[in-house]
Amino acid sequence: MNVLVLNCGSSSLKFQLISTSLEQIEQNADRTLAKGNIERIGGAATISFSANDGRPVRSARPMRDIRAALDAVLQWIASAEAQIEGVAGLTDIEAIGHRVVHGGEQFSQSVLIDDAVLQGIEECIELAPLHNPANIQGIQAARAVFGRSMPQAAVFDTAFHHTLPERAYLYAIPYQFYRRHKVRRYGFHGTSHRYIAYRYRTINKIARDQVNIITLHLGNGCSIAAIKGGNSIDTSMGMTPLEGLVMGTRSGDIDPAIVEFICEKEGMTVHEVDNLLNKTSGLLGISGLTNDMRELIAESEESADRRARLAIEIFCYRVQKYIGSYLAAMNGAGAIIFSGGIGENSPTVRLAICDPLSWLGVELDPSLNDEFVHGREGTISTENSKIKLGVIPTNEELLIARDTVRLIGQ
Repeated sequence: MNVLVLNCGSSSLKFQLISTSLEQIEQNADRTLAKGNIERIGGAATISFSANDGRPVRSARPMRDIRAALDAVLQWIASAEAQIEGVAGLTDIEAIGHRVVHGGEQFSQSVLIDDAVLQGIEECIELAPLHNPANIQGIQAARAVFGRSMPQAAVFDTAFHHTLPERAYLYAIPYQFYRRHKVRRYGFHGTSHRYIAYRYRTINKIARDQVNIITLHLGNGCSIAAIKGGNSIDTSMGMTPLEGLVMGTRSGDIDPAIVEFICEKEGMTVHEVDNLLNKTSGLLGISGLTNDMRELIAESEESADRRARLAIEIFCYRVQKYIGSYLAAMNGAGAIIFSGGIGENSPTVRLAICDPLSWLGVELDPSLNDEFVHGREGTISTENSKIKLGVIPTNEELLIARDTVRLIGQ
C-alpha cells in the first residue's frame, strides 16, 4: 500500500510517499518512494522534491495556500519527471496519513478520520492555535482532491504521552482549571519519542516492557521524554510546546511572573510577550545571531563569540538538568538516546551534554561520537559506561504510515 504522509504547518508542507503493508511492517521492509517539502507558503515558496533516494529537485514559485501546495506535490508525484518506482499516477496513492499536533485528552491513539474526528481536532484548536488549523487545512485539501472515500488517518503528537501519571501531567494551580479547561501537561514530539523507543527495542531485541530509556529530540524544537516499561511517564513540553528545554527560538522554562514584568516594563501585551517567547527567544534570543546550532558552534570556535558560546552552554545545561531529574523519576535508565537534527548530527553538543554526567558512570566514546552524524544509527558510549549512549535518527513519517495501514487493516 502506498501511503502519502502529510505534515502541514502554517506556512509549510512536508511529505513522504511510503510503500508499506502489514506484512512489510512485520518484516521491517517499508520503503520511502519519495519525499519533499514546500516552505514559505503564502508567498514565494521554495520547493524541494526527491524520488527513489535521488538528489532533490529544487525550485521556487508563488504559492497561495496549503491546497495549492498539495496540488504541487501531487502534480509532481504524477509527473514523468518524478518517475517514482511503482507509482504511475495519483490512483496509486491508496491512503493518507496526517501529522496532527494536538489531540487533547480526546485522542489517546491514532484514528481514521471522519466528520466526528475532524470536529474533535477543531475543538483542540484553542490548545494549539498555531498548528491544528494547518493540520485541518491539510485534511480538507486532501478530501477535496481525493474525495471522502480515500482513507485518511490522524496521528497525534500528544498521543504517546497519554500514559503520563497525574503527578506528572497536572500543574500545581487550582484544580478547577484542569476540570474546566483541561489545563495540564500534554507533551509533544510523541511520534518521534515513540519511534526512538521502537527502534531501541528492535535493535536490542527486547520486549516493549523492558524499554527504560531517556529520549532526546533535539532540533529547532526540543523535548526530552522519560520512557519506563515502554511508556512515556514524563516529558518536558507542557500544555504547549513552549515549556521545557531551550530551543531554537523558544525560551523553554521561565518564571511565569516574567511575562507580567516584561509587559509592564516594555509596554507590551501578553500576546506580544507570548510571541517573543516563542519566536525570538531560545538560542536566537541569547546569541542575538541565529537559531541554528551549527552556526553558533562555528561562531564560538572561529570567532570566540561569547554569546554564541553562552547560548550553547545554556542549551546543554538545561538538557543535563532534565536528564538528572528523569533518572531520579525512573530510578535509573538503561540508555540515553539522541535524535533530531542537533541530536543526530552534533558531536559537539552530545559531548557537552554527556561530559558532566561522568559521576553517573556515563562514558562517551569520543571517536564513536565523532562518527555518528548524517543519519547514522548506533552506540556512542564506551563498553564500560553504566548508562548506554546512542544515536537513533527519528522517522515520524514511517510511524504515521504504519499507523494508517494498521487502522485500515482493522
